[in-house]
Amino acid sequence: MSRSAHPAGPRHADVLPEGHYQAPPTDLNALDEKVWPRTVTRDADGAVRVGGIEVTRLAEEFGTPAYLMDEADFRARCRAWRDAFGDGADVFYAGKAFLSRAVVKWLYEEGLNLDVCSGGELATALAAGMPADRIAFHGNNKTPAEIERAVEVGIGRIVLDSFQEIARVAHIADRLGRRQRVQIRVTVGVEAHTHEFIATAHEDQKFGIALADGQAAEAVRRALSLDGLELVGIHSHIGSQIFDMAGFEVSARRVVQLLAEIRDEHGVELPEIDLGGGLGIAYTPDDDPREPHEIAKSLGEIVSRECASAGLAAPRISVEPGRAIVGPTAFTLYEVGTIKPLEGLRTYVSVDGGMSDNIRTALYDAEYTVALVSRRSDAPSMLVRVVGKHCESGDIVVKDAFLPADLAPGDLIAVPATGAYCRSMASNYNHALRPPVVSVADGAARVIVRRETEEDLLRLDVG
Repeated sequence: MSRSAHPAGPRHADVLPEGHYQAPPTDLNALDEKVWPRTVTRDADGAVRVGGIEVTRLAEEFGTPAYLMDEADFRARCRAWRDAFGDGADVFYAGKAFLSRAVVKWLYEEGLNLDVCSGGELATALAAGMPADRIAFHGNNKTPAEIERAVEVGIGRIVLDSFQEIARVAHIADRLGRRQRVQIRVTVGVEAHTHEFIATAHEDQKFGIALADGQAAEAVRRALSLDGLELVGIHSHIGSQIFDMAGFEVSARRVVQLLAEIRDEHGVELPEIDLGGGLGIAYTPDDDPREPHEIAKSLGEIVSRECASAGLAAPRISVEPGRAIVGPTAFTLYEVGTIKPLEGLRTYVSVDGGMSDNIRTALYDAEYTVALVSRRSDAPSMLVRVVGKHCESGDIVVKDAFLPADLAPGDLIAVPATGAYCRSMASNYNHALRPPVVSVADGAARVIVRRETEEDLLRLDVG
């Protein structure tokens, strides 16, 4: 790899152009365990390994950019969530975070259920052998064809998102001679402390049926009156990348209050309550996520307390971790291309991927960290912005971070915590080829989603 010299950008304790002070890490070779997959290690010579394999070898075999997934870490996180909630609750992995046939098989083997939100996700789940009765179907605008397929295969539950969908699912179930298990998604008016685009429980957004003005109560009346539907519970999801449990407490209190109102009006105690997902992960060392056993204990106590106060039997709890399972288990491996120092500002480090493989920085102003992983460096630090190769000024992978000042074209750098919403939201912008997902475990690596080729792009362009 080239080690050509270049003028370095700002070093050591730096003042960012926005006026914020940022101190560099004391050791650029250290890998914070909060943000990296559990089997990632760095040898004495600086080589980084995942699942026992050097990333330089993985780059040679599979190319860059590539998503490298720690299978052992993924499975361990599945078990941690399953064990934390126990047999008295259900854990549904949120497939929108990242889904493939291999992932579906891991989920099944580790005892988790799955939620999907499109016909394509449902097809992937069924193709990989997930039993239909262990699948929940979300979405604010499920098509009649998607609903029909879900009902036909015997899906475990459909989460109803609107008055039109209540009628639509009931009509399709009647026509097929089925009685479909459903939940009603309600928006509970909780202001989650997260980005506007991923906050989902306030009234002014597209998901769910509002508790305000009695809309949720009316949805319950309609669902209970239709022969094609078996209403089994209420669903609430307040947002994503949340660390504070206070929002879940308010949500649970309002959902339990609705359950009590349903009992009082209809003489029915619904047996399920789904509190959604949205628990945050560590994207940077400053993030402090909750452990599954802490989350399970907190949610269980909240629901039990509120149900006891309302005189209700405690319903079966469901949760939907997606990012919290897959997010920390993968990182994206890039090769450094061009390096542009801007005196007094920062150094721009361009990589061979960008917003086509990680749109989250541009879309959500997401923060990440980054590390040099192909070698050890004892050079001083420099403030960098890691950017992609696309024709957009907003094509930023990591806004501000520190890398060694001797960074050079050909080096490999890696961005951790990219298992969720990176490959699943990847695009072909600028006709970029979407990277592969490589599963690594016990010294062996295999492709579970292959790299796209130019032939793939041209095959769809029927001209």
